[in-house]
Amino acid sequence: MASVYFPFRSKVPGHFWRAFSSLCSPSSLVGTGVSNGEACIGSQIDTIISRIREGSSDDEVSKSLGHDEVCKAIPMSQNLVNVVLHRFKDDWKSALGFFRWAGSRLGYEHAPESYDMMVDILGKLKQFDKMRALMEEMHQDNQVRLSTVAKAMRRLAGAREWEDAVRVFDDLGKFQLEKNTESMNLLLDTLCKERKVEKARAVFLELKSHISPNTHTFNIFIHGWCKANRVDEAEWTIQEMKGHGCHPCVISYSTIIQSYCRQSNFAKVYELLDDMQAQGCVPNVVTYTTIMCSLTQVERFEEALQIPERMRSLGCKPDTLFYNALIHTLGRAGQLREAVHVYEVEMPKTGVPPNTSTYNSMIAMYCHRSQEEKALNLLREIENSTFCKPDIQTYYPVLKSCLKTGKIDNLSEFLDDMFNKHHLSLDFSAYTLLIHGLCRANKCEWAYNLFEEMVGKDITPRHKTCALLLGEVKQKNMHDATERIEVLVKQMKTSE
Repeated sequence: MASVYFPFRSKVPGHFWRAFSSLCSPSSLVGTGVSNGEACIGSQIDTIISRIREGSSDDEVSKSLGHDEVCKAIPMSQNLVNVVLHRFKDDWKSALGFFRWAGSRLGYEHAPESYDMMVDILGKLKQFDKMRALMEEMHQDNQVRLSTVAKAMRRLAGAREWEDAVRVFDDLGKFQLEKNTESMNLLLDTLCKERKVEKARAVFLELKSHISPNTHTFNIFIHGWCKANRVDEAEWTIQEMKGHGCHPCVISYSTIIQSYCRQSNFAKVYELLDDMQAQGCVPNVVTYTTIMCSLTQVERFEEALQIPERMRSLGCKPDTLFYNALIHTLGRAGQLREAVHVYEVEMPKTGVPPNTSTYNSMIAMYCHRSQEEKALNLLREIENSTFCKPDIQTYYPVLKSCLKTGKIDNLSEFLDDMFNKHHLSLDFSAYTLLIHGLCRANKCEWAYNLFEEMVGKDITPRHKTCALLLGEVKQKNMHDATERIEVLVKQMKTSE
C-alpha cells in the first residue's frame, strides 16, 4: 500500500501529550546521564539542521552554511559530523552539502568513517556518479579503505549494477588496495546477498587460480545457495570445500540445517547433525536453538523438547536465546510449570541471565492463562532491572489483559508508565489492540484520540479498524470524527 497523506493533526489527550512532549523538553535530560557536553552537541546539531532548507541543492546547502555566522561558530568534530550525516541518510543533497561545508572548516579533516558514511548515502540513493567522484577525491588523499569499497560494491549490486560492482573490485589496485582473499570474499558476499550466486561463481572461477579461497569463501556460497533455496548446491559446496583443503565449520553445516528447517525437512536435519559429529564438528547452541524453534513452529513439541537433552549430552551449554526458545516451546506445549522452572531454577543455576525477550515470554504466558498477578510481578521485576528494560512487546499482553478484564484504570497507569518512565512509543499492533479494545469497552472518544495519534505518526490503520471506529463514532454522533475517518478511508482506497 502506498503511503497516505493524513489531512488532520492528532488531537492527543492530555496525559498522552505530556508523555510525548516530556521526551523533547530540556528537563527530560535531568537524571538521564546526559552530560552538558552531550546536550550542547545536540543543540549544535539541531542548529545546523534548522539552517538547511529542504529541497536545496548540495551546493546551496554548502553555501548557506558557509554564510551563516551561527553555524560558523560551531566547532566541528567527527561525532557531530557523523550524527548529522545519519540524520540526512535519506537526503543526499543535504548530506553532501553539509559534508562539503564541514570539510572546508579550518582545523577539521573528515575521518575515514565519515567518508564511508557519505559514500554509503550516495550509493543508497543511487547517486553513483557523485559516489565515484567522491571516491576519486578520497583516492587523492589516500582515504579509500576496503570498507569504502565494500559499501560501494554493495550499493551497486543492490541497484543491479552487477558489472559496475565487479569493476570496483577490478580497480582495487588503483586505490593501493590488494586483491586478496579478504577483498575477493567481500565481492562474492555482495553478489550472493543480492541473489546473484551464479555471477559470484563465475567471478570465483576466474579468480581462484591466483587468489586462494578459505573457509569463509565457501560459507558465503553456502549461504547464497540456501538463500536462493538451492540447498543441493549448498551441500555440494561442502564437498568442494574439502577438495580445496578447507574444513567445513559449524557455520557451514548450521546454514544448511537452517535451510532444511525452513522446509520442515527434519530427516535431513538429523542426517546433517550426525554428519557433523562424524566429521568432528560439534553443533553449537545456535544450531540447536534453530532446530528447536523450527520444530515448535510446526507444533512438533515432543520432538522439540528432546533437543535440550541431546544438546547437554554433547556438553553444549545453553545461552539466553536458547532458554528463551525453550520457554516459548514449553508455553506453546501447555507446560507452564516446566517453563517457570526453567526461568526460576535452571537459568539462575547455570548463571544465564534473562533478557527482555525472556520476560516477554513469561509475561505473555501468565496473561494468556489469566494469571495477571504473576505477570505484574514479572513486569515490576523487569521495570526495576539493571541489565534489561521493557519494550512495547513486554506491555502488549498486559494491555490486552486489561482490555479483556475491563480494568481500564489499570490500562491508563500502564500507558503512563510506558511513556513517562520507559519512553516507549506505541506501534501498529499496540494502536490496533487499544482502538479495538476501547471501542468494545464503550470508550470510543479515547479510541478516536488514539486513532488520530496513530495516523498523525503516518501509521496506516487497517480497514477493519477504520470500519469499527467509524460505526462507534456515528453512534455517539461525533460528526467531525465521522467526517475525518471517511476522508481517510477514501484516501486509503485510492492509494491501494
